[in-house]
Amino acid sequence: MREINIAKVITEKRKEKGITQDELADYIGVSKASVSKWENAQSYPDITLLPKLAGYFNISIDELIDYLPQMTREDIKKTYHRLAKAFSRKPFNEVLDECHIVIKKYYSCFPLLLQMALLLLNHFSLANAKEEQDAIVKEIVDMCRRIIEESDDVWIIKQANSIRATCFIILNKPMDTLEILDGTLKPLLADEIMLANAYNMLMQIDKAKMVMQVSIYQYLMVIIGFSQSYLMLTKDQPEKFEKTLERFIKLCEVFEMNDLNPNIVAQLYYSAAVGYASQNNAEKTLDMLTEFSFLCTKKLLPYKLKGDEYFDLIEEWFKDYDLDPPRDEKSIKESVLVSVTENTAFSFLQDNLKYKNIVKQLKEFLGGEQLC
Repeated sequence: MREINIAKVITEKRKEKGITQDELADYIGVSKASVSKWENAQSYPDITLLPKLAGYFNISIDELIDYLPQMTREDIKKTYHRLAKAFSRKPFNEVLDECHIVIKKYYSCFPLLLQMALLLLNHFSLANAKEEQDAIVKEIVDMCRRIIEESDDVWIIKQANSIRATCFIILNKPMDTLEILDGTLKPLLADEIMLANAYNMLMQIDKAKMVMQVSIYQYLMVIIGFSQSYLMLTKDQPEKFEKTLERFIKLCEVFEMNDLNPNIVAQLYYSAAVGYASQNNAEKTLDMLTEFSFLCTKKLLPYKLKGDEYFDLIEEWFKDYDLDPPRDEKSIKESVLVSVTENTAFSFLQDNLKYKNIVKQLKEFLGGEQLC
C-alpha cells in the first residue's frame, strides 16, 4: 500500500539535484527550518506550495506526495486475507472498524471495494444482532451501487451487480433482486468459444485449449452449484429429488470433483442431507452427512483449487485470479462443525448413534484446541 510520504520524496529529489536545504528554501520562498521540518516529517508544505515544489523537481504533485488512491492487486489480496484472518481471531466490531478505515481510505479503488464487499458478505453473519447484520448487508449494497455507477471496469461491475442481488435476497427483498437481474433468463454468451476460435486461427493452440479448459471448469462449478438450489426446490418431490441427486453425483464422479473441488461436492451432499431431513428420511440423511463429513475431514483442507491430468492448463489461471478461500481455515472448520450440530433440520437425529459418531469425528478433526 502507498502512504503519503512527501518527506522522503523532497529529501531524495533535493539530493538528486545536489542542492542544500538553504537553496531549496530560497527557491520556494520559505525558511531553511521549514524545509528541515518537511524532510523530517514534522510538518507538511502548505498546499499552495505543492505546484511550485513539483515543478522544481519536474514531477507531478501525485509523485511529490508519493500517494496513490489505489492498491495494487497484491496489496488487495494481502488486505483481504489479513482481515479475513482477523475476523476469526479478534472481536467482530474491532475488525469491522478496520474494514471501514480501509474502505474510506481507498474509496476510489474499485477492485478493492469489490473485495471488501465480498469480505463483509462472507463475514456479516458473525455480527451478534440481526439488526447489525442487516446494516452491514445494506452497507454492501451501497458499496456495490457505487462501484456500478462509477467504475469503468465491466467485469467488476458485473460482479458487484451479482453481489448486490445476493444481498437483496439476504434482506428478503426478492423484487429488488428480480429488478437487478431483469427478471428474465438470457442466453449464455459464447465469448469463450469466440476467444478460443481466435487463438486457434492464430495457431496459438495451447491458449485456445486453456480458454476452453477454464470455461469448462467454470461451468462445471456453476452447474454443480445450481444443484444445491434445485435440490431444495424439489425436496417435496422425492422422485425428482432422487433423480437430481443421482445425476449430479454422477457428474461429480465423472469429472473427479472430489479431488478438484471438494468444497462444492461437500455442499452438494450437505444440501442432499437437508433435503432428506425434510422428508424425515433418517437413513439417507445420515448417508449424506457421512459423505459430507468425509470430504470435509479428508479432502477440504488445506483449501486449494487445482487442476488434474484432464484440466492440465488451468493452474496459471488460478494464480492470475487469486481464487483463494473466502475465509481462513479456522473459520472454515468452525462453519463445518456448526452446519451439522446447529442446523435444526437435523434435530430429529440428536439421539441417533450414527449422527453422534459423525459429530464426534468432526469435533476430533475440526475441533480441539483451535475451536476452544
